[in-house]
Amino acid sequence: MIEVANADNYQVLLDFGDARFAAVTTGFTMHEYRSPAIELYGSGGVAQMLGDDWAPQGYEIVRADSAGWTTYSEVDPTWPWTAGLRHLVDCVADGSELLIRPEHAYHCLEVMVKAQLAAVSGETQTVSSTVDPLPYDPGTIYVQRSGKVGHDHRIRRHRDD
Repeated sequence: MIEVANADNYQVLLDFGDARFAAVTTGFTMHEYRSPAIELYGSGGVAQMLGDDWAPQGYEIVRADSAGWTTYSEVDPTWPWTAGLRHLVDCVADGSELLIRPEHAYHCLEVMVKAQLAAVSGETQTVSSTVDPLPYDPGTIYVQRSGKVGHDHRIRRHRDD
């Protein structure tokens, strides 16, 4: 037995305004789980990430106007979760733009700190930092220098027409 000095799990409700919410469950107390790591619900349908960010297995989408789920296999199941660091080094080396900027990391850290404050105080906390949304083009895939389709290791952009 050890004395626990910090919370080992959290259930966080994030309010983005305009009736948009996120529920985040995280912790070291989950021995096993079978649900997706990320689920996104919207008026047009649902998307679920399969596997984990360190072991991606693709994703599933069900559209409000369809009869069932469509499963998309992971394009690079050997993708290392540390590829973000490789992306940073490549951007410094060749001067290209970071896909995720330091301001994003700061914002995420503020959300986590405010979640801890809310848990201790029992009061809603306001996050003051903001991040400009990343440009998103659903017809674009990202290709690594190796030529493999990748995740956050953007080097060239290709249209998937």
